[in-house]
Amino acid sequence: MTDRTEPSADRLWGLPDPVLQPEFYADVPSKRLAAWVIDVVLILILSLLALPFTAFTAIFFLPLFFTLVGFGYRTVTLARGSATWGMRIMAIEIRNARGEKLDLTTAALHTLAYSACITFLLPQLASVILMLTGARAQGLPDFLLGTAAINRPANP
Repeated sequence: MTDRTEPSADRLWGLPDPVLQPEFYADVPSKRLAAWVIDVVLILILSLLALPFTAFTAIFFLPLFFTLVGFGYRTVTLARGSATWGMRIMAIEIRNARGEKLDLTTAALHTLAYSACITFLLPQLASVILMLTGARAQGLPDFLLGTAAINRPANP
């Protein structure tokens, strides 16, 4: 067993330590699920609002249109505040390995990895298992990019 006062490679990360600061990761998987449901509803509303601007031709490829609107929504909201609107409602945000809010590139990569995961069953299952079992409740995109969803700190 290691002494908690000695520095560890894990503590050098900018993310909160899940052992010393477990409050940052408390209930994050369930909050992410609720945020996801909120985001899906918001993306559906945005897609329906944007439909007339395509002269209703997007109705012929609605799943693709919904996916593109969702990609844009997730990338922009993650880049502007490190959280989608659903995440903001649930008081969580995604931080990079240095503990900083996401920039546009990382937000786009996170959204791309998320999109790949939800497209295929096995990566999605792996992502859910990682969120439920990992100390930082990281999904597969988080694990690959070194990001993590945390409860929003009082001092952003």
